[in-house]
Amino acid sequence: MELNAVKSSYARWAPIYDKTFGAITNVGRHAAVDYINAHDATELLEVGVGTGLSLPNYRPGLKVTGIDFSEEMLAKARAKVESLGLGHVQSLRQMDARDLDFADASFDVVAAMHIISVVPEPERVMAEMARVCKPGGLIVITNHFARDSGMLARVERFAAPFANLLGWHPDFEISSVLKQPDLTVIERKSLPPMGMMTFLVLQKCE
Repeated sequence: MELNAVKSSYARWAPIYDKTFGAITNVGRHAAVDYINAHDATELLEVGVGTGLSLPNYRPGLKVTGIDFSEEMLAKARAKVESLGLGHVQSLRQMDARDLDFADASFDVVAAMHIISVVPEPERVMAEMARVCKPGGLIVITNHFARDSGMLARVERFAAPFANLLGWHPDFEISSVLKQPDLTVIERKSLPPMGMMTFLVLQKCE
C-alpha cells in the first residue's frame, strides 16, 4: 500500500467506518479484546486504533495507548473517549506505524486489529511492534489473510490490483507477519464469517 493511498482511503472511510467495515470486523475485534482482558497486562499499545471501536471494551485497569496515521479516524476515537469517559485511555496519537515514537520494551501487549494488510511495509511495522513489546509480552493480531485455494482465493487474486482503491490488500500473505525471529506463534485460529478472518497471537522471546 502507498502511504498517500492509505491516508486518502481512510479519510473517505472515517465518517461511515463504524457502520460498514467496523461492523464486519466486530468478531475479530471482540476476540482480540477478550483475549487481552484475560491476561495480566498493564500497558497496551493498539496500532491502528482507527475510530476507537475497541476502546470502550478494554478492562478499566489496562492503560491503553492508541496510534493511527489518519487524523480523521483519530478525531472519531477522541470523541468516543470524551463522550464515554474512558479514563483508561492514556493517549491517542497520530503516528506512522513504521516508525513508532516509543522506547524499546514499552508495552506488555501490542494489538493490531485489521490493519496489518493496510499499512505500507508490513514487515517493517511488525519489526516496530516487536521492538516496543516487552520480552515475554504478546502481539495480538486479527486480520484477513489470503487463501491458498478455492473461490475466495480467486476473488482475492482478482481484487489485488485494486488494493490502493480498496484501502487494503485482499491477497495479503500471512508470511508477512511471521518473519520476526524474536516472535513465536502461540495461538492461531480462524474466525467468522466463513473463516475469512484469522486470530493470531505471537509472544516475544524473553
